[in-house]
Amino acid sequence: MEAYFDNAATTKVFPEVKDLVVKLMEEDYGNPSSLHQKGLDAGHYIKETKEILAKEWKVDSKEIVLTSGGTESNNLALIGAALANKRSGNRIITSKVEHASVSSTMAFLESLGFEVVYLNVDHQGIVDLEQLEQEVNEDTILVSVMYVNNEIGAVEPIQKIAEIIKEKNPKTLFHVDAIQAFGKYHIYPKRMGIDLMSVSGHKIHGPKGTGALFIKNRTKVKPIIYGGGQQDGMRSGTENVPGFAGFGLATKIVYEDLEARIVRMRAVKDRLTERLKALPDVYINEGEAPHILSVSFVGVRSEVMLHALEERQIYVSSGSACSSNKPAVSHVLSSIGLQKNRLESTIRFSFSAENTVEQADYAADVIEEILPVYRKYVRKK
Repeated sequence: MEAYFDNAATTKVFPEVKDLVVKLMEEDYGNPSSLHQKGLDAGHYIKETKEILAKEWKVDSKEIVLTSGGTESNNLALIGAALANKRSGNRIITSKVEHASVSSTMAFLESLGFEVVYLNVDHQGIVDLEQLEQEVNEDTILVSVMYVNNEIGAVEPIQKIAEIIKEKNPKTLFHVDAIQAFGKYHIYPKRMGIDLMSVSGHKIHGPKGTGALFIKNRTKVKPIIYGGGQQDGMRSGTENVPGFAGFGLATKIVYEDLEARIVRMRAVKDRLTERLKALPDVYINEGEAPHILSVSFVGVRSEVMLHALEERQIYVSSGSACSSNKPAVSHVLSSIGLQKNRLESTIRFSFSAENTVEQADYAADVIEEILPVYRKYVRKK
């Protein structure tokens, strides 16, 4: 049996999405900037994808910029907003458990002279709201906090964070990296107090190289890519029409039966959690997201466990696969206070609605079999 439990890294493209992408590559391949019919046909798909996202988020399609993925969306939101609003202040706030596409961008902004404040989190990865309230001041132009943590599945209280920010400084912009939340929750940015929001297509069975950024109307953001002025000048470059069309279709499919999909993901997560909790020296790093399960197998290094499971066709991650394939101590696990023996032995299982309870049982059976063997080997060494 094969069990692909690395869906937070990427998902398998829906068959319908694959067929649509191929169709556009072979038939509707025009440049959407061209004035002839082929160009107009291609442009229709871009418009339709923005409308699908706008309908789901309850926003205007003009408030959506299509991008190459979550990393570009985060970069455009953070760099673009910081540069556009630097006359209003110099202070930016984020958390200590953000994805590298946010934390690395913050480091870049620090090199430009911006002051970046990093919020602490508790043992479950939830940001310190009291610290947030203390840190937001009249000089704060931007706050960025992720919706769902990509490593442990912590779900941040986004609406409460927005209320604190806006009460302290109504002019402060609030950016949310919703890449792991999109396709798992109904998200309504305007109702929730979000000014900027990033999502990615390949996390929801869409094509890689696709994503979007919501920019609330009248929010000042400078583009970071210049050229032909596509997408109202916010993101120049010929649009990835096949990818964007596939992204739109994937969004539509996922949200048509979201509740049922969540139930299936939750069932797989709950079964695997129940089975693994019963094993000795196995610890669950609690996170509320329905699709992410972080587990520490004390006594076996993460990379060893990963490859042992791979030999049985069980595919997992030892951290954020979007960052690098080089093993390193996780800043997320360090921030929630895990001891060294758990830092070095944590595996992330991440699920989609296509996974089954039978796959969870298979993985649990394999782990129950191999765990004592690898622990005995380590002790001998």
